[in-house]
Amino acid sequence: MNLSSLRLESNPRWANHAAHFPAHHGLNLSFRRNFVSCSSIKPSASSSLSVAESFTKDSASRIESLSQVSGVLGSQWGDEGKGKLVDILAEHFDIVARCQGGANAGHTIYNSEGKKFALHLVPSGILNEDTLCVIGNGVVVHLPEVDGLREAELAKSFIGTTRRGIGPCYSSKVIRNGIRVCDLRHMDTFPQKLDVLLSDAASRFENFKYGPEMLKEEVERYKRFAERLEPFIVDTVHFMNDSIAKKKKILVEGGQATMLDIDFGTYPFVTSSSPSAGGICTGLGIAPRVVGDLIGVVKAYTSRVGSGPFPTEILGQGGDLLRFAGQEFGTTTGRPRRCGWLDVVALKYVCQINGFSSLNLTKLDVLSEFSEIQIGVSYKQIDGTPVESFPGDLRLLEQLKVEYEVLPGWNSDISSVRKYEDLPKAAQQYVERIEKLVGVPIHYIGVGPGRDALIYK
Repeated sequence: MNLSSLRLESNPRWANHAAHFPAHHGLNLSFRRNFVSCSSIKPSASSSLSVAESFTKDSASRIESLSQVSGVLGSQWGDEGKGKLVDILAEHFDIVARCQGGANAGHTIYNSEGKKFALHLVPSGILNEDTLCVIGNGVVVHLPEVDGLREAELAKSFIGTTRRGIGPCYSSKVIRNGIRVCDLRHMDTFPQKLDVLLSDAASRFENFKYGPEMLKEEVERYKRFAERLEPFIVDTVHFMNDSIAKKKKILVEGGQATMLDIDFGTYPFVTSSSPSAGGICTGLGIAPRVVGDLIGVVKAYTSRVGSGPFPTEILGQGGDLLRFAGQEFGTTTGRPRRCGWLDVVALKYVCQINGFSSLNLTKLDVLSEFSEIQIGVSYKQIDGTPVESFPGDLRLLEQLKVEYEVLPGWNSDISSVRKYEDLPKAAQQYVERIEKLVGVPIHYIGVGPGRDALIYK
């Protein structure tokens, strides 16, 4: 789904102060202090089935008890299934807001008719008619070519980006030559700012050909963007804090995940933003004290796209089985994901950083094909010395040995199960073992891609 396929609300918003907004050839725009808000297309009569219709009283009560400002964040290397939970929870919130990342995020959701939507920038609350979707100041917008040029510079040390220009976008923001959404309102000075940005890219990248004609074309392109986006540009910091003061319920949707965090992830094999809890405050301009329940989304196994350490990776046929059973191919890039067993050491580290109140364990059904299931429970150095926590030292991370617990599989299809007590005992044992190891309760269990394929525990 792209922006052109949405009916934008009559009074929605884009982050004005700084949206790093890339042009076709190389413009960077960041969303600082203004945003776009969107409303969904009204459903037809045949698609009027509400998410709430499939809820039990217990599940509805659990969702209603979530804090005024809650968040859904990734707990691994992304692709955990955050979009589905956000889509389900959105019906119980007034606002769904993205706070960081850009179109490098790929969130797949299904409507009540089972139609698939692959979202990249638009928040996953967009299918809910009464939900206002906000793209906050910490978000950046799509720049294709320059990221590929940057990755080519890295020679053999490929980070494995989505080549959506997110890294160059954040770089422009930090060195203060980026273009912000509010600049679209000032077309008298916009060409000069764009010229500075594109000239900088041309001076750095030999294959980036820039001249007066390109500048003219891009200015005209952005004039059209400005006309379309003008009704949706507001001061997001004011809007978000005003909404909090008015007791509006706000759900924050994280992109990527903590193990890709620029500070806490497997640097340099990370994204360029802060997908952990701290990014909520800096990416929306809201105070830490207003942020309440945070739900960590974690697959029942582990996957990652691109290069970088992956301690519990399964190589060969076992990894292939997980990949095809879980359809582990990138929503944004289509790239096959590397797959492995659940890494509890990494998960505990992520829970510690974010302070999750609960977890959403997704894709439990994918493990149904395995007669035995392993969980990575601890790390040791080559000499046998225990590693107390997930290490920031990449060399140590690449050399360590993982110790596993082996649990029995359940060898049965659980995709139609909707009550926890109806899961096979072995599946319950797996869930409860994770809870005990991590010390955080699992409140939501995904057993399929559809909206209704969710167990409330």
